[in-house]
Amino acid sequence: MLTSLQNPVIKQLRKLHAAKERQAQGLFLVEGTHPVAAALAGGWELEFVCATEAWVGEHPAMHTALSGRAGRYETVAPAVIEALADTVHPSGVVAAVRRRADAWRPLLERDVSLLVLGERLQDPGNVGTLVRSCAAVGADGLVLSADSVDPDHPKVLRASAGLWFRSPPLSVPDLTACVADLVRRGVQVLAADAGAGRSLWECDLRRPTAFVLGSEGQGLSEPLRRCLPERVGIPLAPGVESLNVAVSGALLLFEAARQRRGSSH
Repeated sequence: MLTSLQNPVIKQLRKLHAAKERQAQGLFLVEGTHPVAAALAGGWELEFVCATEAWVGEHPAMHTALSGRAGRYETVAPAVIEALADTVHPSGVVAAVRRRADAWRPLLERDVSLLVLGERLQDPGNVGTLVRSCAAVGADGLVLSADSVDPDHPKVLRASAGLWFRSPPLSVPDLTACVADLVRRGVQVLAADAGAGRSLWECDLRRPTAFVLGSEGQGLSEPLRRCLPERVGIPLAPGVESLNVAVSGALLLFEAARQRRGSSH
């Protein structure tokens, strides 16, 4: 059993709380029974898994599965889990999961039905909520600009309510080039803009569509605005200027889902 926070492996894993270390090591931390089970079921590479003896006793089947799949699996003292976890009351298991390099390529190379693009999204809670909304309507996924919050930030995973591994958000090096490619392929690309003259309710969302959302404070950057062919707004009551980006994203996605359900009957 590992008990010391000074253990070299534990010290290395604790560094993964920082974005630059997640990038450097190519790993991110996943905590909690259900998220770790989702990573296991999704075929993600589990580099290192640690669990308390109490957790092992409560989850014998998962313990057996992890023993066969993890690169290294150790029982640890509760203090070690607390040091690795991002929550106040961790459930007793933490995994270091290998990032998937260039995972955005296959998503953007296949046919797109419904997609969300986010530029400079900094709030991990909003990004996690968008992941949850994408999964709820069966969208292809969420694609983030490189200057957005880390897709595998612990709070993003937590806000996704366990759906992160079903529809993991991806980061692309050049969102403007991504938009240009989607337009070239015939995808309807709609920028969410509170000042747009065209209402969401007037749009035909039954065709392949990608919604573009700007940062919570600044909206879309000017370079990206210039390459966006169409803008669409969500009608609001007088005196209300805008909605939270996660709420806007959910409304856009569910309106697309509503239209598509109607067209299938």
